[in-house]
Amino acid sequence: MRAMTYDRFGPASDVLILADVPTPDPAPGEVLVRLHTSGVNPSDVKARAGGRPGVTKPPFPTIIPHSDGAGVIEAVGEGVDAARVGQRVWIWNGQWQRAFGTAADYIALPAAQAVPLADAISFEQGATLGIPAMTAAHVVLGNGPVAGKTLLISGGAGTVGHLAVQIAVQSGARVIATARGAGIDAARAAGADTVLDYTAPDLAEQILAANDDAPVEQIVEVEFGKNLATNTALIAENGRIVAYGSAQEMTPTLPFYPLMFKAVTLELALIYLLTPAQRAQAVGHVNTLLEAGTLTPRIAEVLPLEACAEAHNAVAAGHRAGSVLLRM
Repeated sequence: MRAMTYDRFGPASDVLILADVPTPDPAPGEVLVRLHTSGVNPSDVKARAGGRPGVTKPPFPTIIPHSDGAGVIEAVGEGVDAARVGQRVWIWNGQWQRAFGTAADYIALPAAQAVPLADAISFEQGATLGIPAMTAAHVVLGNGPVAGKTLLISGGAGTVGHLAVQIAVQSGARVIATARGAGIDAARAAGADTVLDYTAPDLAEQILAANDDAPVEQIVEVEFGKNLATNTALIAENGRIVAYGSAQEMTPTLPFYPLMFKAVTLELALIYLLTPAQRAQAVGHVNTLLEAGTLTPRIAEVLPLEACAEAHNAVAAGHRAGSVLLRM
């Protein structure tokens, strides 16, 4: 089968190689998926570049990158219901703590990591679900219903943030989102009640005004460190800040007492490490919204498998209008 591989860290165009590798056989408890699409996420790009703290070399001799994808089950291992053959599926954690991910014609992985995909949902949409959509579902709904609450969603036009806006709105929340430029219209189209320019010098005051001068009950945050002071001022007593990123300020100083005297809960969300119960909950939310037609992932670009380096560079550059995918 064809696969994009790398065996060392470095620039995408230097280390990513299109190779012919053996098609895997599904082990007991596994399924073999013929992939149609593969999703490229920032975590995939950082892993290939050697950007994870303390990691100096790839953890496996050869790596096929990417954790997200979608396709059709072609074979099953011992102990897996043969009726799953021919089933359309989407993939989560394809390359998390494993050598071979979804940037290939096939992947063999535990059956639970191949989730049924409704016929009405495209393979392109399916390849956005593993990390972006499940992150969005978890950071919005992972701690219970949000109906009647006000949520501030930072980066409401980003790949995760845009989905988080949709999920929060469909779940009955009042949503204030931040974005910039053309992203303001995108976040508004996703259903946010108010969208504000995150570069505004009086952003905190604008957010409070949009919420009738009341503090915000829950904040979904893509840049924890950079926005910590603003969020500390905005969060309500007994509120919750759920952060899934902090790329611009990776070692923030925590304003402990201002947060403590509001009894704020801080949650750092990593979708790779959900508990089985959290995973099942996130999958359920995503599938329910997809099948209801109320969740629409943004897709910026779909490239052929051999353009994997170009896809990585596009993700690394940022400012994308949605997910970057590979088509097999």
